[in-house]
Amino acid sequence: MGSGIMDAVVADLKVFGLDFAEGEDQDAIAEKCFDSLCLPGFSLNFCTEQDVLLGKLGLCHEFALWKFLVNGIFPVGSCDLVITETLFDAVPVRIYQCKTSNPEKRQGLVWLHGGVGISGSFPQQRGCYAAVSYFLKNATEFGVDPQRIVLGGDSSGGALVLAVSQDLVFRTDLPRVRAHVLLYPFLQALDFNLPSYQQNQSVPLLFRRNFIRFGLFYLAGKKLNIDCALSQAHIPEHLRAKYQKWISHEHIPEKFKRRGYVPFIPGPFSEDLFKECEKVFEARFSPLLTEDDVLQQFPETFLLTCEYDIFRDEGLLYKKRLDDNRVRVTWKHLEDGFHGISLLIGLGAMEFPGTRSSLKSVIQFLQRF
Repeated sequence: MGSGIMDAVVADLKVFGLDFAEGEDQDAIAEKCFDSLCLPGFSLNFCTEQDVLLGKLGLCHEFALWKFLVNGIFPVGSCDLVITETLFDAVPVRIYQCKTSNPEKRQGLVWLHGGVGISGSFPQQRGCYAAVSYFLKNATEFGVDPQRIVLGGDSSGGALVLAVSQDLVFRTDLPRVRAHVLLYPFLQALDFNLPSYQQNQSVPLLFRRNFIRFGLFYLAGKKLNIDCALSQAHIPEHLRAKYQKWISHEHIPEKFKRRGYVPFIPGPFSEDLFKECEKVFEARFSPLLTEDDVLQQFPETFLLTCEYDIFRDEGLLYKKRLDDNRVRVTWKHLEDGFHGISLLIGLGAMEFPGTRSSLKSVIQFLQRF
């Protein structure tokens, strides 16, 4: 019996449409699902430098080129999807649906894509919430079973998934999201010196300093001092003590410290930086700070972490929080993985072994619903 997936894009949100036919080759499914997100990995860091140059020349906004790329590229050549751009509650979205008809209601996947939050700011979260709510309310109009909708995201899109979900759990007028899919998610902006940040600070595709630069711009709407943020100058001592129960190297298994870790001593506190960064202490920006009573209402979760990714440890910390709150989690860790590895699907020689295996795991998870 076939089922299907719909995927829509809202600012940093995307949705994909295809059928999961029983027995269909999972390599083919993976390519169909994620072709529209594929970008040559090296282009992201190239765009960082070009954006800076174009911004200084006054030719466009500093992040315009990157925003264009992360918003997605339409598949080239023949495609078995119908792709539609429309509005959900005044928010631009992109819908992917299979050309083949299905008499049964399909499964729905709403995808919030990553991009270090450069496509907007906190109003972007409200846009994603409005669009997701619209789709949950009107799923049947798109041939989707409202009880089989999965919410997913990669990188900063994972943070958006959890930000939106914090509000959705209190909506009794909407169907419950069936599951979460989180690929190497960004989950906190308090400690940039966890073991994975130290070990992978210069590993493509996401360099530590670039991430902090983009994140601070997203947060404050202007450039802030990266070195001060690295030294944790934005964290007053009482908040550092409060959140150590959830964000601390002490909760990271020792095997993840073997590639090197030096315990970090915070620098002097900056009141000015704290005021600029106060929102990092909100759970909507740093989902690792979500309170237990909210987290316990989250659905079953698929979580992908990568060994060579600065976000690896916050993924491990989030898994611990889900386990502690008895939320069922399917965890896959790529020993040879790096940030953004899943987006290389269909790029031939640029694919890595973990590219296909990670997406097969996602598909196996989705086929259960």
